[in-house]
Amino acid sequence: MRLLRPSGGGPAGGDEDDDTALLRAVARGDSEALAVLYDRHAGWLHARLARRCPDEETVREVLQDTFVTVWRSAGGHRGGGEAGGWLWVIAARRLVDAQRARARAERVVTEAARHAAVPPEPPAAASAEDRVLAGLEYGEVGAALDRISPELAEVLRATVVDGLTTRETARLLGIPEGTVKTRALRARRELRAALGAAHPGGPHALGGTA
Repeated sequence: MRLLRPSGGGPAGGDEDDDTALLRAVARGDSEALAVLYDRHAGWLHARLARRCPDEETVREVLQDTFVTVWRSAGGHRGGGEAGGWLWVIAARRLVDAQRARARAERVVTEAARHAAVPPEPPAAASAEDRVLAGLEYGEVGAALDRISPELAEVLRATVVDGLTTRETARLLGIPEGTVKTRALRARRELRAALGAAHPGGPHALGGTA
């Protein structure tokens, strides 16, 4: 696989049939198909990652790692008009992995500085988006999210984690806006039920009404 470099990319709303065909070609080892997929989606993925992470180097590394993962696991794509959503799930998880690795590295530096009696620099505070994302990927909320159906989880990640509008979510996942609204309501009900089963009588994590 040749090294991929950002070229601006296209919008998330590309031709999903073409995307599915490209992913099938990538699964067969076609590096040119991967390059076309990258050119089509790198722009909006980079922009969305940059909203989450202010560090440009980390964003570039996560973007590159995303398409390395696509190269290795394209055969796992289900098809059915969800290529954009599938790519974003990979990118969001790679970003969480990178942020967790950075946090571990900061702890090591802090501990080393403490033993050396050198005052460490204060670590950067996690943004609200980072905390929400971590909660949806790990811990009790993440475990509850894993228990609801994948199509509902995708909508919840797009609307809650990414803060996308109904129209943007529909475009990203390749489904009608009405379906987004219906799935969002069902996802919140199922997630609250899963969390309630784990903590009877506890507060609802997502609030609001179903």
